[in-house]
Amino acid sequence: MKSIVGLAIAICVLAPGALGGQTRTLPRTPDGHPDLQGIWDYRSATPLERPKQFADKEFMTAEEVAAYEQRALEREDGRPPDDPRTEQSVHPAWWLDYGKTVVKTRRTSLIVDPPDGKIPPLTTEGQARAAARRAAARTHGPADSYENRGLFERCLTRGVPDGMLPGPYNNNLQVYQTPGYVVLFTEMIHDARIVPMDGRPHGGPTVRRWLGDSRGHWEGDTLVVDTINFTDKTNFRGSGATLHLVERFTRLDADTLEYRFTVDDRTTWTRPWTVAYPMAKTQGPVYEYACHEGNYGLMDILSGARAEERKAAEDEAKKRSK
Repeated sequence: MKSIVGLAIAICVLAPGALGGQTRTLPRTPDGHPDLQGIWDYRSATPLERPKQFADKEFMTAEEVAAYEQRALEREDGRPPDDPRTEQSVHPAWWLDYGKTVVKTRRTSLIVDPPDGKIPPLTTEGQARAAARRAAARTHGPADSYENRGLFERCLTRGVPDGMLPGPYNNNLQVYQTPGYVVLFTEMIHDARIVPMDGRPHGGPTVRRWLGDSRGHWEGDTLVVDTINFTDKTNFRGSGATLHLVERFTRLDADTLEYRFTVDDRTTWTRPWTVAYPMAKTQGPVYEYACHEGNYGLMDILSGARAEERKAAEDEAKKRSK
């Protein structure tokens, strides 16, 4: 009996220490919240939507991961700059940096809800907008003239959450925290969102912004950023100005920041959908995104069009002179 009592006492004494060893020890700011500051790399070979090859499979096996990552490596085939095949694109594959590994969880898609890993179907209104975009693409493309070329093409913004998804380059997020604000600074086009954390309400719907109107708060150790009042100039996967974005940032350990967002726009999709993936701590640096300053594409397009017009006029003049 004494041995049983002694064992019970030993368990009671050791249990707090054992449990304490399992508790996450997170770096914290002076106000007690998790310290999310630093540069976070979100490159990933995992696709946004689940590929057909995985059907209803939520997670890959180790063998499937190896095969998938091998294909990602093969995309970067190392063609030299003087290979004429590289002229087919201004961004040849060997220049790009999508990421060569899938997410640590081995998920088959970044979309975690709906369970099928797919973007939900479009609503009737969403289908109409998509049809209008397709019709425009068959005639004059995404813009009527040089005056309304898109914001992304002009290197002004990629929008959110689009700018937070793994892309071909600039896959870094830098986080700053102060007692009253959090700053989310993406390397892609250098979008900087200054998020108030003081409980103030959202602004009115008459003031709309390219990156929306964000407000932040803490739910336990998770930073939650709620954003509304978007414009249709920065649509996300066909969304409208009524897009509602909720982002969650949770530091899992010293080197991992989980990012999760849910988008809801009942004018576009039949239901909300959620994306989640880990970001890895990195030393950076975050490079300058000198794109708009050196963006000579639009000037060259206009110059080329004027040259074609002059040649056409000259040809017409020659015909008349004969």
